[in-house]
Amino acid sequence: MRWTQALLTTLRDAPAEAEIASHQLLLRAGLARKLTSGLYTFLPLGLRALRKVERIVREEMDRAGALEILMPALQPPDLWEKSGRIQAAADVLFQVKDHQERRWILGPTHEEVVTSLMAGEVQSYRQLPRTLYQIQTKYRDEIRPRFGLMRAKEFLMKDAYSFDADEAGAKQSYEAMVGAYRKIFSRVGLQALQTEADTGVMGGSSSHEFSVPAEIGEGEIVTEEGGSYAAAIEKAEGCPTERKGVAGKMEKFPTPGIRTILDLEKKHGIAAQDQVKTIVFTNGKETGLVLVRGDDEAQEAKVARALGAGFRAAADAEIKEAMGASPGSLGAVAATLAGKKITVVADLVLKGQVGMVTGANENGFHFKGIEVERDLKIDKWADMRTVREGDVSAEGKKLKVSRGIEVGHAFLLGTKYSVALGAKFLDPHGKEQPAVMGCYGIGVTRTLQAVIEVHHDKDGIQWPAAVAPYTVMLVTLDLADPAVKAATDQVMASLEKAGVDYFWDDRDERPGVKFKDADLLGFPWRVTIGAKSVAKGGVEVKSRKTGAMEMVSPAEVGNWVRNQLAA
Repeated sequence: MRWTQALLTTLRDAPAEAEIASHQLLLRAGLARKLTSGLYTFLPLGLRALRKVERIVREEMDRAGALEILMPALQPPDLWEKSGRIQAAADVLFQVKDHQERRWILGPTHEEVVTSLMAGEVQSYRQLPRTLYQIQTKYRDEIRPRFGLMRAKEFLMKDAYSFDADEAGAKQSYEAMVGAYRKIFSRVGLQALQTEADTGVMGGSSSHEFSVPAEIGEGEIVTEEGGSYAAAIEKAEGCPTERKGVAGKMEKFPTPGIRTILDLEKKHGIAAQDQVKTIVFTNGKETGLVLVRGDDEAQEAKVARALGAGFRAAADAEIKEAMGASPGSLGAVAATLAGKKITVVADLVLKGQVGMVTGANENGFHFKGIEVERDLKIDKWADMRTVREGDVSAEGKKLKVSRGIEVGHAFLLGTKYSVALGAKFLDPHGKEQPAVMGCYGIGVTRTLQAVIEVHHDKDGIQWPAAVAPYTVMLVTLDLADPAVKAATDQVMASLEKAGVDYFWDDRDERPGVKFKDADLLGFPWRVTIGAKSVAKGGVEVKSRKTGAMEMVSPAEVGNWVRNQLAA
């Protein structure tokens, strides 16, 4: 491909809206252009890179035994009503109407559609296991699209779904897909960390995220120093610094004007770790209290698991009505909750704690000398806290909290969708059973941008060869020189014979401009053909990643690059 025939304009400066390096480079290198917030057009170079990511995904999915299909993006809402997700996922669903006023959903995912499909295709255990996948455009009604392809309203996704006759088979299918994911991310040049994750609105018994460590990542990852433990922050468990309290008698004392944990610490000298933080949640009908240590924060996903879907943080008026007091004076002392239908979930860290302080459910008053299991009303114990840097794991090793870009997710779904949508089969005894399912997603467009985020320097992109739009940037200087033209023809013939794709910068531009653009576009190798090198019988081949340069015969460039790729 010649530059002069391509649709390619590079930008010296990034548009103001591009906040992170990969978004800036996506635009500066002419890979994509913004249509409007959350929507992007892929230009030829960007599309070539995207197709290479797709090809790797397809190869590993096929190798793992998955079968490719293509499902409609437009979905009838009754399927989502059957699965029970139409309300739970309402915030992200694009819902449209046709000319007959019938409602439709633009699919953000396809569990309902694929389960409905399999309900009509599978009748016997002999037809299982089966794993189906597609690579297709998805839609999410993002309130605040940002970071380019990282959080867009429309994106390309690979979604796969496994159907098995039993739990054991489902786990095997799950492991096969997880193994394929590891290979995919390795091949595209990403060191994706496999972490335990929350199942969220998808449901199911277990889940793993694949996250690429990056400072700009929107998700937090918890890892164990010198250990193997890794989990998303929503799922991570850890122990804080140990606290030693002194047992005593529960006593009420005045705390006028106290509204926060910090207020109590500053005005009364009671350390945050010696306080019980009481957080009120409601689903509009029921009230739930979550108790954590004063220096901890409740983890939203853990709250949802403990109290159930639909609970949210209560407003001040709802708190006053349910508790009889305002924030700052709340607590779960059993005597103050007598007669109230309130479910109390306490964090495991509070077990056995004595000498603590909590609100008296009376404005301006607290209790001290609290012995948690003696004095508080606790209906359920659960891990409710958000892990912090410096906590320790169950193995006693320090935990580190870092940020990551989620590029893939796997869920072991169980029978939630197959029961709701009738995906059943006859077992060997002729008894009807629901299929046991798993689902597996890779954000293909997000993965492409994650590659750029990980592989770049101050001058531009540093593409891994497997997903680079082109393997070689061919830069010809002194275009009018017959010897240079002859050497350029030799290099092209050599690359074509070796099966190496290349992009030829044939513009009538200064060398400095061409070299800057070559670094910005970031193809793995730059081959420079100029009068000086040709006079010496060679051309300059430079690695974009290392900067190493070598003189190579024009007729041998193709073999040289092919050998580098093989190595």
